[in-house]
Formats: sequence, C-alpha cells, structure tokens
Amino acid sequence: MSAAPLLNVQHLQKWFPVGRGRLQAVAGVSFTIARSEVLGLVGESGSGKTTVGRTVLRVYEPDGGRIELDGTDIAHLTQRALKPYRRRMQLVFQDPFGSLNPRMTIAQAVGEPLLIQGIAKGRAQRRERVGELLALVGLPQEAKDRYPHEFSGGQRQRIGIARALAAGPELLIADEPVSALDVSIQAQVVNLLLDLRRRLGLAMLFIAHDLAVVEHVADRIAVMYLGRIVEVAESRELCRHPLHPYTEALLSAVPVPEPGAKTARIVLEGEVPSPVNPPSGCVFRNRCRYAVPDCAKIVPELREASPGHWKACIRDGIL
Repeated sequence: MSAAPLLNVQHLQKWFPVGRGRLQAVAGVSFTIARSEVLGLVGESGSGKTTVGRTVLRVYEPDGGRIELDGTDIAHLTQRALKPYRRRMQLVFQDPFGSLNPRMTIAQAVGEPLLIQGIAKGRAQRRERVGELLALVGLPQEAKDRYPHEFSGGQRQRIGIARALAAGPELLIADEPVSALDVSIQAQVVNLLLDLRRRLGLAMLFIAHDLAVVEHVADRIAVMYLGRIVEVAESRELCRHPLHPYTEALLSAVPVPEPGAKTARIVLEGEVPSPVNPPSGCVFRNRCRYAVPDCAKIVPELREASPGHWKACIRDGIL
C-alpha cells in the first residue's frame, strides 16, 4: 500500500467578487503531493495557478473543498489552530524585489519566521540560525547586516528561499520563482531548489508557465486552464505524450534546443474566456481544434486515460 500523501487537495474552489457578479478563479481542483515530491502546476496567465497555491496556504480563504495536510483538513481551521500548520508550508514569492521589506536587514527578514514561530529564543540564536540558512542557499555570512537593495535579483530570491526555509517546512509552494530573473540566473535558482529538495527532503508545488523548466524540475505535472486541471501525468510522459489539446498547444510553443529542428506550432484561436462567464461544457472548447458538438454539453471530468495519466476531455485516444 502506498503511503498517504503529504498534501491532498480535493474539489478546491475559490471565488472573487467582481462588480455585481463573481469570478470563479478555482473550479473544483484536486491533486496530491507525496512527501519529497515536486508537482509542477502550469498554465497561461489567469489560469488560476497562483490562486491555487495561495488558497492551499490559506492566504486566500477557500470557498469549498478540502486541504488535507498530513491527513488533517486545514481548510476551515481558525487562524490560531492553523498556526502550527503554517510552519509546515511556506511560500517562495515570484517577485524577489517586492517580497522583501526594504527597511529590514536580511537578518531581520530571514529571522522573522523564527521570531513568530518561537523557534529560536533570543537575538543571538536567531542570528546564528540566519547564518546557517544563508549558507544553505549559498550566501555569505556578511549578508546578514545588509539591506535588500544591496543585492541582485538572484541573490534576493536566495534570501526569499532562506526565509521560506526558516521555519523548517515540509512543503514549499514556489510561485513562479524564476520568472522575474534573468535567464542566466534562472538555472542557478532552479538547481538550488532541486538541491534543497534532495538535502532536506522537501515536497514542492512548483508553479510556472514554462513547461521546459517544469519538466526539468517536477516529478509530475498538472496543467490548468481557466480554473480547472485538465491533465496530470508523470513529467516525461506528459511532455512526450500529451492527451489534452491544451497541453498539446502549450508543448508546441516550447523551443527545441537542437539547431535546425522544427516543431509544428499550434496557435490557439480566440481569446481566453472570462471566468466570470465561462463557456458551457468544456471551458476549452471555443479554442480547441478538435471540438465536437458534445463539448458544449458535457463538463469533462478528470479521468485516468492510462495508468497514472489523467485528462479532462471527452475525446479518447492520443493526439
């Protein structure tokens, strides 16, 4: 029997008020993350990826569903009851510039979780632990007494990762952690996260829009479109044999790192529908080149099309 997952999200929903209506940012999303596993969550801007991550952390309050951390549903715990669980799940922000308080030294910023959680007693203990965390992410000890503006974007992201690790989490939610960085720095930060995963046994929800990066990082990949997960599979399987038309289109846009090699680019027609008024049936049908009349009538459930490979599409077979 397989071990119970560290994180088990079932039928997660999140709505936001918009004028006189409501926008459904997350529409019944379900997924699991095992201990020490990295699950990649990909999709276009506006697909709901970041909202999923922040709702799992209870930064946003869920409007439905379950968020089970190690078997305990934390979706509706009071803030007081939630505090020990917050220590076990931490967020790495997308923006390394905006996520650090410019008036706090690095020792203060990285040490803040230690103070809040009561992990290190006294200033000397906190400074010692901050030094250990900075060394863990490849920064020198003298960084402790400097301010965020004195560091590059890549260094700031390392500081953000050190802060996320301060409370000793089991799960990191990395929200587009390299998208704001120069291409030359992105690989360094990705490799750092993978190294930390191996050394600390971290599980991770790695949110991104770049499938090439996610394939390198993740054990499995979940693809989101308009608030729904439309495909989930082991990373190599999903990238080699996509079963959903949206995944197929995303993969066609990934550059091939071979001189002279060409791929048939699939250009999606039309605009992404508004989540305030999504299409009937399959939310992807108005951009899908394989759509049939039943696509407007049937809301496809995420089902296992082959062992370990799930898709939300009424069509059978491989693309």
